Amino acid sequence: MDTSVAGDVVTIEDFLDQPPGGAALTAYDRAHLKLYLRLLDADAEGADWKAVVEALFGICPESEPERAARVHTAHLARAKWMTTSGYCELLGPRLH
Repeated sequence: MDTSVAGDVVTIEDFLDQPPGGAALTAYDRAHLKLYLRLLDADAEGADWKAVVEALFGICPESEPERAARVHTAHLARAKWMTTSGYCELLGPRLH
């Protein structure tokens, strides 16, 4: 099932419930940069996480509250990691 609307929503098949962790940038991170930026923007604006997880991941927080919270929290944490560490790998060759 594809939940995309005008290309702004990640498809159900397109994301993991738990993004990869660790100190290295992954292919998953690179593929989901836009998602991470949208999560960071929503967080900075104080958007309701339930509306965000439904809009970006297509997960209904009413019918799947634990999964919705887990997916949102995990991806937002990875997005925040990208702002402090992961971006260095994206810019690495340009910084030298």
